[in-house]
Amino acid sequence: MMHEPVNVTPSLAAAPSGLARLLWLLVPIIVLALAFIWLLQANFLQSFNNGAPPVENLTVERTILDHNGLQLLVRAGGSDPMVIAQVQIDDAYWEFQQDPQGPVARGETAWISLPFPWVLGETHKVNFVTNTGATFEHEIAVAVPTPAATSGSLGAQAILGAFVGILPVAIGLMCYPALRGAGTETMTFLLAMTVGLLAFLVVDTMVEALEFAEKSAAIFQRSVMVVLVAVASFLVLMSIGRRHGTPTGLALATYIALGIGLHNFGEGLAIGAAFTAGAAGLGTFLVLGFTLHNITEGIGIAAPILKKSPTLVSFVGLALLAGAPAVIGIWIGSLAYAPQWTAIALAIGAGAIAQVIVEVTALIVRSRNRGITALLVPSTFGGLAAGTAFMYITAMLVKI
Repeated sequence: MMHEPVNVTPSLAAAPSGLARLLWLLVPIIVLALAFIWLLQANFLQSFNNGAPPVENLTVERTILDHNGLQLLVRAGGSDPMVIAQVQIDDAYWEFQQDPQGPVARGETAWISLPFPWVLGETHKVNFVTNTGATFEHEIAVAVPTPAATSGSLGAQAILGAFVGILPVAIGLMCYPALRGAGTETMTFLLAMTVGLLAFLVVDTMVEALEFAEKSAAIFQRSVMVVLVAVASFLVLMSIGRRHGTPTGLALATYIALGIGLHNFGEGLAIGAAFTAGAAGLGTFLVLGFTLHNITEGIGIAAPILKKSPTLVSFVGLALLAGAPAVIGIWIGSLAYAPQWTAIALAIGAGAIAQVIVEVTALIVRSRNRGITALLVPSTFGGLAAGTAFMYITAMLVKI
């Protein structure tokens, strides 16, 4: 009887102990650190230097106009720290102060203050000149004083936010008693209409997010940032929503209100930023358009709870969850606007709305017991078309 030889040679495939795992984890980190140290010490990349100036990029994130002149928050995005040597306004050089002083490193920001006597309602062009001769232009389309944070201005903005955010959602929710006796086909139509209006919102939100992202510094990677944030928002909310099973009833209505609220927060940021830039243009007609545009959102929130009996507190909570973020968005947008934050907020809203679309669609499929073909019946298809068409038509009232 022959015995197979026993292999006593240690194998890399064998599971190492806890201390050994830690040591093996440190090995690649040490190798990477040594490689970086060699690259810096040997100055290996110097051999590729042909005398060309470093790549520079400058983005203006915020502009403040007051009685002292102009203040501009700029962010550097070049390969090396950049030095702002001169500033022109309308082709004339002006003295300026920089805070903090010195070169602006990649990704860092600095405030540039100029004692320029801007003219109300006029267009001014600011041109930044670096020590390498590179120029970066920023246009102030309409010069108006930047609103200060006073109780009066914040109160007025809160009233506007409540009018375009909370009021229309509350009006839509008031349709709940009239819709409670709806039959199966009507219920399907309303749920499908919810999907239709949310489908419009997710497209509109992504387009707006991409527009704001294009105004941000290149270092934030713009469209890539928007897509990644939207996908992350969708996946996080899906995992939260499904942790106790598929949401229905009040839970689903809450997710719809959350998605709409995040969208309204992004819209509020955009409105607040428009106030700051002097390009709000929110006349009575536009405010009424915003209100009419958002009424359907309240009906969409009410659709999943028509067979339930929520308390009055639940309705108030849903209205505030969907509408109050518009108020907060207007405040933040008017006081601390930066395009990348608006783009991120809108992207989060788009991901949340996409999650709600999935859940409401799943509810329609389950309620009809016909699989995916439930989306092709007349009541479903009609609801999808009605929701999308209503949002598209009323959006014409608020686009300028």
